[in-house]
Amino acid sequence: MTKTAVISIIMRVVIGIIFIMHGIDKLQMGLSNVEAWFSSIGIPGFVAYFVAILELVGGIMLIVGLFTRYVSGLFVIMLMGAIVTTKLSVGLLGDGQMAGYELDLGFMLVLLYLVVGEQSTLSVDRLIMNKR
Repeated sequence: MTKTAVISIIMRVVIGIIFIMHGIDKLQMGLSNVEAWFSSIGIPGFVAYFVAILELVGGIMLIVGLFTRYVSGLFVIMLMGAIVTTKLSVGLLGDGQMAGYELDLGFMLVLLYLVVGEQSTLSVDRLIMNKR
């Protein structure tokens, strides 16, 4: 296994864990509270449920390497939405009250790499491809 393959696996697993933790955080806050917050900033409340499920299930899928390209693409779209709807107005580094979008950009770069990079040897995606 090459160094690049090892780093790809690490990136996939770590970003998966990060998204799982964000999903768990939304569940702990209560999805109705997240829905209310989404509505208060002009995002339809039902999107909160989609985001929480994507973060939880998508994070797990990234860790095991299942549909990595598609899940990563969905996360990129989600992060672009977060930047445009909530973080762009506070700037790259934030305003002291709210975080900026610098981490979102970093996450997007990792996810874009996972979209276009080679499939990892340690992933369900690779097992599926080898069986075909």
